[in-house]
Amino acid sequence: MKVSELARITGVTAETVRHYTREGLLAPDRDPDNGYHLYGDRDRERLDFIQRARTLGFSLAEIRDILSHADQGDSPCPMVRDLLAERLPKIRRRIAELEALAARMEDAMQSWQHLPDGVPDGHSLCRLIESVPTASVPQSATARQRESS
Repeated sequence: MKVSELARITGVTAETVRHYTREGLLAPDRDPDNGYHLYGDRDRERLDFIQRARTLGFSLAEIRDILSHADQGDSPCPMVRDLLAERLPKIRRRIAELEALAARMEDAMQSWQHLPDGVPDGHSLCRLIESVPTASVPQSATARQRESS
């Protein structure tokens, strides 16, 4: 099947199929008459696999490694477990940071409802932001890293 047919069957764009082919994730044959890529069932299965792996947050480089292990007959499952076990706590921390940010934003929006707009006057740039208490400003990642060292 040609690029457009594989794209249609798998629900991705033709450019996505071409990109994965350039990245070496798909290995289509070539039509000897015109040089077009010809994709088979194996490519469709790999593309389905790539899409599933992407939904779990795997990068294309990680997917390439997983496919390489599988192509060599080695189980990639231990590597997959390790990658997710390492990544999940980081994702949970990031979610907590984003939830804290959302709460700060909601608090700010609430407190700003009745504040008048200000004009920079040499002492103030934006009264809204300057009204946020310093205690609610989180430490930078760099400051947190220094403290934990």
